[in-house]
Amino acid sequence: MTRFLAPFVLIGAILAVWEAATRLMSVPTYILPPPSAIFVAFVTNALLLMVSAWRTLEMALLALIAAALFAGVLALTVSLSATLDRAIRPLAVTLQVTPVVAIAPLFVIWAGVEHPERAIVALAAIVAFFPIFSGTARGLASADPDLERLFDLYGARPLQKLARLRLPSAVPFIVEGCKVASGLAIIGAVVAEFVAGSGGAQGLAWRILEAGNRLETAKMFAAILALALMAAGVHLLFQWLERRALVWWRGR
Repeated sequence: MTRFLAPFVLIGAILAVWEAATRLMSVPTYILPPPSAIFVAFVTNALLLMVSAWRTLEMALLALIAAALFAGVLALTVSLSATLDRAIRPLAVTLQVTPVVAIAPLFVIWAGVEHPERAIVALAAIVAFFPIFSGTARGLASADPDLERLFDLYGARPLQKLARLRLPSAVPFIVEGCKVASGLAIIGAVVAEFVAGSGGAQGLAWRILEAGNRLETAKMFAAILALALMAAGVHLLFQWLERRALVWWRGR
C-alpha cells in the first residue's frame, strides 16, 4: 500500500507547493499558472484535447506499425547474412543519431504542405525504427549455441532455424524494443508536428503551439498533461502486453 500511495503523495505535495507559491508570490498566470487553473483549462477543453490526443495517438501508432514491419523484415534479412549486417547496421545507426528536426523540413516538402500527417508519420517511424531493429537483431543472435549446433546436426535449413529457434528466442527482445519504440513514436509525432508548424494534423502539438501564441499558458499545460496521460497509458498497455508475451515465451 505504501508503494502504491508513495507517488501520489509526492505528486500531491508538489502540486500543493506549486499552488501556494504561485498565489503567495502573485505570479502572473501567463508565466506560470497554478495547478487549479490548469485543471480548469483541462476540464473546459477536455473534448478538444481528447480529439487532438486521438490524432496524435493515431499518427504515432501508424508510425509504430510501419517501423515495426520495416525494422522486423530488415532484422530478419540481416540475420541470414553477416555481410548484410555489416553493411546495413552503420546506416541504421546513422539514421538513429540524426536529429529528427534536421530532416523534418525535407519530409514536409516531400509530403506536401496539404498533407502534414504523412510527414509526421514518416518522421515518427524513423524515430521508432532503431529500438525495434536493434532489439530484433540482438534477439535473433541470442539463441542458445547448443541448440544452434543441434539444429545443424539434424541438417536444419537456415529458414527452419530462423522460424523454430531464433524467432522464439528473440520474443523478449522484440517486445522490449516495441515498448521503447512506442514512447519514441509519440515523441517523434509531437516533434514532427511542431516542426511542420501546420494545423492540418490538429494534434496535441498544434494545441500547445496555438495556446502559446495566445499566451494561454494554462491551456498549454492542459495539453501537456493530456499528452503525458496518453503516453503513460500507452506505456502501461505495452507493459501488460510484455508480461503476456513473456508468459507465453516462458511456457514455450
